[in-house]
Amino acid sequence: MNSNDESTQKKEIKLTASFGGKEILVETGKLAQLADGSVVVRCNDSVILATVVIKKEVDEEKDYFPLSVEFQDKWYATGKISGSRFIKREARPSELATLRSRMIDRPIRPMFPKGFMNDTQLIVTPLSLDDSIDPAVLGLLAASGALMLTGAPFEGPLAAVRVGRVAGQFIANPSAEQMADSDLDILVAGTKEAITMIEGGGKEIPEDELANALEFAHGSMQPAIELQNKLVAELNVRPMEFTLVKAEEDAYKAVSDFLAGKLGESIRHKDKIARSLLIANLEDEVLTILADQYEEAQISQAFEKAIKEEVRRAVLEEGVRPDHRKFDEIRPLSSEVGLLPRTHGSGLFQRGQTQILSTVTLASPSKAQIVESMNQDFEKRFMHHYIDTPASYGETGRIGPGRRAIGHGYLAERALEAVLPSETDFPYTIRVASEVLSCNGSSSMGSVCGGSLALMDAGVPISAHVAGVAMGLITTDGDLSKKYVILTDIQGAEDFAGDMDFKLAGTRKGATAIQMDIKVKGLTIDFLKEVIKQSKEARMKILDVMEAAIKEPRAEISKYAPRLTTLHISPDKIRLVIGKGGETINKIIEETGVEMDIEDDGTVVIASTDEEAARRAVSMVEALTEEPTVGKIYEAKVVKIMDFGAFVEFMPGKEGLVHISKLADHRVEKVTDEVKEGETIKVKLIEIDEMGRYVLSRKDAK
Repeated sequence: MNSNDESTQKKEIKLTASFGGKEILVETGKLAQLADGSVVVRCNDSVILATVVIKKEVDEEKDYFPLSVEFQDKWYATGKISGSRFIKREARPSELATLRSRMIDRPIRPMFPKGFMNDTQLIVTPLSLDDSIDPAVLGLLAASGALMLTGAPFEGPLAAVRVGRVAGQFIANPSAEQMADSDLDILVAGTKEAITMIEGGGKEIPEDELANALEFAHGSMQPAIELQNKLVAELNVRPMEFTLVKAEEDAYKAVSDFLAGKLGESIRHKDKIARSLLIANLEDEVLTILADQYEEAQISQAFEKAIKEEVRRAVLEEGVRPDHRKFDEIRPLSSEVGLLPRTHGSGLFQRGQTQILSTVTLASPSKAQIVESMNQDFEKRFMHHYIDTPASYGETGRIGPGRRAIGHGYLAERALEAVLPSETDFPYTIRVASEVLSCNGSSSMGSVCGGSLALMDAGVPISAHVAGVAMGLITTDGDLSKKYVILTDIQGAEDFAGDMDFKLAGTRKGATAIQMDIKVKGLTIDFLKEVIKQSKEARMKILDVMEAAIKEPRAEISKYAPRLTTLHISPDKIRLVIGKGGETINKIIEETGVEMDIEDDGTVVIASTDEEAARRAVSMVEALTEEPTVGKIYEAKVVKIMDFGAFVEFMPGKEGLVHISKLADHRVEKVTDEVKEGETIKVKLIEIDEMGRYVLSRKDAK
């Protein structure tokens, strides 16, 4: 336990407030009493618990703040059991849970002082969920409240609000129903004074409207912030004792003295590999020369601080970026399409040393991803996957998607989703895979550009190109009231040393995705308007280069992509096409080699790269579902012979009688003189009687 004693931790407090048109209740002291801080937030039927435990001991081995934030999937919270046949316990987090963890982590992390190295674990657990409010909103509120109760050096409180826009009106914390009609979906976190994190997107939202939405969000979150202040006051929380781990001043001075006059071009190099090598060599020299005076960890921390400070000083005092660009200058751009012959679409986008190869794969609707989570079940027909490897950064390491890759992929997916055609107009399942071949900053925005190029190359009728750019910030002591510089198209060194990573993607008409992370304590609305404006100017230049490579979607999809043929049948005939145990549909697939999907409304989608095979499959479905037409001639199979005539199957599942008098144009003595069971004959449907029976004639089918 920290400095707050046991009796204080167990004191039960309940406070309520109106938050975005909904009543929320914040309580502490009842659940999870052994945690250093625990808070439960309730809104309607949603109940979210956040717990925080902070180790007393400082972890001096680490050179980063050891904060872990986990939003847990809890299926019971929505009254569900996992649909997996074999695993019923909650296991690895879903992508949605990973994204929620990131949304809570990102605004919290910069609110701790540099050098705070106490291992801190924050766990957010949904105990009950409805769909009236985003659980990430309640999760951040509970997490911030729990941190405030620990007395840790957390400069909160924080709150978040999700903003939608329906019929031109902003809505705070919209329900799932309201979001279905919204053209905006952003989650904004902040403090009383400023905004600290943004995540979301929109349907080509004009930039001034986006700025208005941020202002609306900041005002809407204030009741949740005030509620936490009241909670802390009620409990009289005492500050915990802690020690900041920083490079000793004399160690930092020794490193700085050694580096004086040596950093110059080492940190001002356009080539990332060359720059990294020069800096690594300098660090090796420093470690060797000062090894007898200071511990290696101290020297490394001091060296990192010196590099950051030199990058910042050069920008603020000399107006020089690491690669000598102007503050609003974009790195060299190139765009190319049609690189890969067998993919359905491909695009190569390069900005400086960040290079993205995006590919598009088109498939039938049955290939859509089935998403099953504790509170959402749906089919996902568009996927964007961001794929990086250690080689992308000139390093070695583990291969596989981590939180960062999932977050980057989701951001680009949002950006591109806004321009996709409707499922009715283009019923394909679409996968974009963006391979990060090299990365020196802003690879997520590069994957937006590469994905847009590849979609057009694949002939996907997107409404416009989408581009994105990352903006950075260098401040004087993290204070916007002092001198600061906004940087367009930041590279790795500027992200490492800077105070902001602001990403905005969109078309020429407006924004489709936005994300912001900061290392300072918050940014004002007026400042964000300035960043948005500068970002838009850069986006227009990037779109010029992309449009020079391909201006509109190709008229035809790749010859290697399946063609989709759609037809509609009566829902009551679906069983005829499927057949007993799937026998009929499997026979069609086996004989033609196509893929087939049948929806509950009778929509049949046939996918094949072979047009003739698709036509045959369509004919087979039509034959199964066609309504009998009087006067039409059919190929019929004799299924039963009677003295008075022959029963024939003239359509799948449709039988009728050919009377003995209608078997031939002469007198027939015996039916078997004219036809045999199993024989195929031509017949004409001449009547459907009042009882719905089919009357057929062979002699009239000439």
